[in-house]
Amino acid sequence: MNAIKNVLKNNYRNSELDEFLKEELKDAGFGGADIQKSPLGTRLTLYVTRPGLVIGRKGSGIRDLTSKLEVRFGLANPQISVVEVEIPELNPKIMCNRIAQLIERGTAFRRAALWTVNTIKNAGALGVEVTISGKLRSERAHFEKHSSGIIPKSGNMADKVVKEGITHVLTKMGIMGIRLKIAIKDATPPEFELVSIYKDHVSPKDERTSNETEKSDSENGNEMKNKQNQKEILENTGEINK
Repeated sequence: MNAIKNVLKNNYRNSELDEFLKEELKDAGFGGADIQKSPLGTRLTLYVTRPGLVIGRKGSGIRDLTSKLEVRFGLANPQISVVEVEIPELNPKIMCNRIAQLIERGTAFRRAALWTVNTIKNAGALGVEVTISGKLRSERAHFEKHSSGIIPKSGNMADKVVKEGITHVLTKMGIMGIRLKIAIKDATPPEFELVSIYKDHVSPKDERTSNETEKSDSENGNEMKNKQNQKEILENTGEINK
């Protein structure tokens, strides 16, 4: 029972830490964090789009963040490393926060969602799905979903390929929830092969039927040509006999 309590306590602390870092590093483009415990202390790897804002001038930002983590979460000797995200459009947490920022600035939620879908697809994603829920246009809460491409929903394929980000934004109508799923094309297993649109829509049976049709058409054409040749031969022989 003590082990279960420790696991729940660690998960709760990690979720609180993730919320704190998301709010603290909002301007730096926070895209997630990896937390690892070691005998020397706790190692945190932060993924951001603008690492200069996190590090600060001469490391002042890192020192301030380290002191806040020690006081607020009781982390012993936290060691922070910052990694820049190469393609932020394929990171669901970063793009989810961008949708929230657009909505906070007054952009319509539907326009923000469609812009995000197009941006992620142009970056080379296999598929993308944006779900926005809450009091969107009236007092009654509902949700809207915008998707493009292929999004595996279940199984081992979905665990490996699909990445998910969730955030909330406070508007005049109330709290709005945003969920973003991105299917990464490079994460697909080697046994999974993407075929072209033509091959997807033309089955082997249809291809065989089309080949048989072409063959029958050519045979009918040859038969008509032979009959015409025989008729000309008969006519010529009749003229000769006359």
